[in-house]
Amino acid sequence: MVVLRGVEGGGGMRESYAVGAVGAGARAGRGELTVGVEEEFILADPVTREAVLTANGVVETADRLAGHGQVVAELALGQVETVGGVCSDARQLRAEVTRLRRCAARAAHEAGHLLVACGTAPLGDPGPPPVVDTRRNHAITAQFRSLVDQQCVNACHVHVGVPDPEEAVQVVNHLRPWTPLLLALTANSPFCLGRDTGHASWRAMLWGRWPTAAPPPYLRSADHYERVVSALVDSGAAMDPAMVYWSVRPSRHVPTVEIRVADVLPGAEDTVAYALLVRGLVATALTKIRKGEPAPPVEDSVLRAAAWRAARDGMSGRLPAVPLPGPVRTVPAWYLATALVMRVQGHLHAAGDFDTVRRWLSRLQGHGTGAARQRAVYRRTERLENVVDTLAVPLHEHAAPDSDRDPDHSPAPDHGPGPGPDHGPGPRPGAGPDDRTTYDTAQPT
Repeated sequence: MVVLRGVEGGGGMRESYAVGAVGAGARAGRGELTVGVEEEFILADPVTREAVLTANGVVETADRLAGHGQVVAELALGQVETVGGVCSDARQLRAEVTRLRRCAARAAHEAGHLLVACGTAPLGDPGPPPVVDTRRNHAITAQFRSLVDQQCVNACHVHVGVPDPEEAVQVVNHLRPWTPLLLALTANSPFCLGRDTGHASWRAMLWGRWPTAAPPPYLRSADHYERVVSALVDSGAAMDPAMVYWSVRPSRHVPTVEIRVADVLPGAEDTVAYALLVRGLVATALTKIRKGEPAPPVEDSVLRAAAWRAARDGMSGRLPAVPLPGPVRTVPAWYLATALVMRVQGHLHAAGDFDTVRRWLSRLQGHGTGAARQRAVYRRTERLENVVDTLAVPLHEHAAPDSDRDPDHSPAPDHGPGPGPDHGPGPRPGAGPDDRTTYDTAQPT
């Protein structure tokens, strides 16, 4: 396993790429594309459940538990990121995601914190979080000023091996219309600092304030990609190419395409299934590219509008059907999800991943996305502390590929010693959507 690390930049202002040197074709075993995952987490106080403003000791302990550089600091002091290795199949990916979550949770516990899998902090101090003391982070703060405030946001990044630069650019073109749906499926941040934001992914809204945090443009070639990136750096919208924060992009340091659109997901099996779905989407794109099929040239403004709709509503309503042929119209979100499954099912079956992805989507359909499940917990208990408890990564988390249990009614996670008295602010009364729906196969309008 090769892990490249130490290159600053990216989602948490530091690129810790999960996928390193890979073989020809970035394939392994029976021909599957390699895959790697990075996950960002909030640290919270086990008594108040509020986000803490320090990660002191967590990374050092994680180095001992997980191996050097596999749990790293992020921009804000109260965040950590897990950096997975190269995986060739679902079994390896499941083991890696689970191992790193356990190690990070144990390191957080030994430092007196909870490790929380949520795109934004449900509870915490509304003031700007202090940043990790590095020269780069201070330069970012100087250049982007108050954009750094409220950047304690947590995403899941998936790397899929695509070593050819021209193919990587074309894969980005094929994936960009699907990024709003991927965001809707993974939305996991409805609450932020004591209130219901009315959005399924408030992380996406906060993150979208950065000048390059958007769906990528349609790229004609690898040379065109380089020219666009150079222009963004020259404009000051990015300090360097690593700060071009597109929702999907070719990696500049390893032979992968990086899909950066998702909130961090609640459970290890959520992460595994999502990453396998993304790998199937990349594999399908490569097949179409090699057949000479062009990607649909969706207008940037339309794609950004679709991303906004996905961040607001998740899977609860309708999304612009930007990936589908014909004029753009809104369709039920689950109609679009069905279209995605139909598109990638051949590659999912070939890799042995179809059942894992199907079970995950069925759970989302029956019990809601992370955002909907958070709101369900709050409706039942009227306490954001309980919401945080359901998102705290247990010390003995395991990914259960055959599990169809209701995540809202799972046993209390094992964080070590139990939290203290319940207290802290609750959210303003929210009317957030509930995305527990069924597939709607009615004709789009």
